Amino acid sequence: MTATAAILSSVSDRGGGQVAHPPNVREAQPPARTTAWAEGVDRLRTGATTEPGRLRIIGALVAALVIAFGAATAWEISDRAAAADAVVTRSQPLSADAASIYRSLADADSAAASGFLAGAQEPQDVRERYEKDIATASGLLVKAAANTDSSSPSGREIVTLNEQLPRYTGLIERARANNRLGLPLGGAYLRYANERMTKTLLPAAERLYEAETKRLGADYDEARAWPFIGLGVGLVALGGLFWSQRRNYRRTNRVFNHGLLAASIASAVVLLWLGVGHAVASAGLKDAKTHGQESLEVLNDARINSLKARANENLTLVARGAVLAADGKQDLYESEYTQGMKVLGRALGDARKLADDPEGSAPVADAAVKAKEWRKRHGTARGTDDKGDYEGALKQIIGDKGSTGECFSGVDAALEKALAHEQKEFTQAAEDGRGFLTGLPLGAAVLAVLGAAGAVLGIGRRLSEYR
Repeated sequence: MTATAAILSSVSDRGGGQVAHPPNVREAQPPARTTAWAEGVDRLRTGATTEPGRLRIIGALVAALVIAFGAATAWEISDRAAAADAVVTRSQPLSADAASIYRSLADADSAAASGFLAGAQEPQDVRERYEKDIATASGLLVKAAANTDSSSPSGREIVTLNEQLPRYTGLIERARANNRLGLPLGGAYLRYANERMTKTLLPAAERLYEAETKRLGADYDEARAWPFIGLGVGLVALGGLFWSQRRNYRRTNRVFNHGLLAASIASAVVLLWLGVGHAVASAGLKDAKTHGQESLEVLNDARINSLKARANENLTLVARGAVLAADGKQDLYESEYTQGMKVLGRALGDARKLADDPEGSAPVADAAVKAKEWRKRHGTARGTDDKGDYEGALKQIIGDKGSTGECFSGVDAALEKALAHEQKEFTQAAEDGRGFLTGLPLGAAVLAVLGAAGAVLGIGRRLSEYR
């Protein structure tokens, strides 16, 4: 037994069988465990010290950039295409329907007043025109309600119109019934109906039109917004591909790597398609807005004011000076007729400036000529009425030949023709703009996948040289 063993044995005996460790002797500690992330970083750092490792990293980064470029392009253009589609199929049709609701209501009010002035036997064509206008407005309200959130501003205006329209038609029927009986109360009912139309129904229809036009403008802006994210990522991807090929050339003296070249071509095609396609689509949508929608708005304004002027002209004879304006001196309906004709004249002037072809400008010019003649004939009729010749004034207002009604019908027909032309122009330009975005999201995604595959294969070809 050695001296050390004897000492340990002695200590063990004295300590009840427990072995005492010699001083300054420590137990071995297990190695510290590292996380998976740290291990991955270590491997990446180790790999980056060799050329094959660096090539793998470059290949992964370049492929990721190309995929990110394709994804960003597909995402942004899908949003633009959806907005452009909304312009063509939802917001502009709803805006046009809202304008039609307004026009139908204003025309119905004008027709009701014309029928009342004709006497107890309302002309059949005037009655049919009124009923057609009410049916058109009711049908368009149903359509608008089906495509509008009831809690939105447009939805609330639609509820108001649906509630007030039956009340208006009820007042018109009472006016007709009393008129057939020759009772003066019929005129009061007609004026009350007109007041409900001008103070409740038409303002609600105007707010509905403004809300839908605002939504149309928002869709326009979204559709024409430039895809800056996609363009930015595309430039970065092309820069990465150029750098990797330049690096490959400097290290191997080979001009081209087929895989990286294919990836570059695919990325360049997507970037060019994105920039040019969006620019052309944006130009088409801008043309649709400038030469289509803006013209439609002005023409709608002109037609609506001509309808309101006609209704006020008729009511001037119905009221016979019983309703005064706020100043207490002028006849209310004559004053509003004058104001409506002024707005009509300004709107026709704006429409002529916006019309960009003879087919669009000719009916506007025709409407302006007939509006001028309308004002002239109205002045003659007012002079006749002021002299006490009510029947003569009535003939000059609602007669078949040489009346203001003849001029109004000519203005309305010319504006309807101009509206149809501008609507056609808008639809064509908007559909052309939308068409340039069609297929770009899918095409960008496919080309991005092919480009990423080309980059991986190109780097793989270089890696094979190290085996």
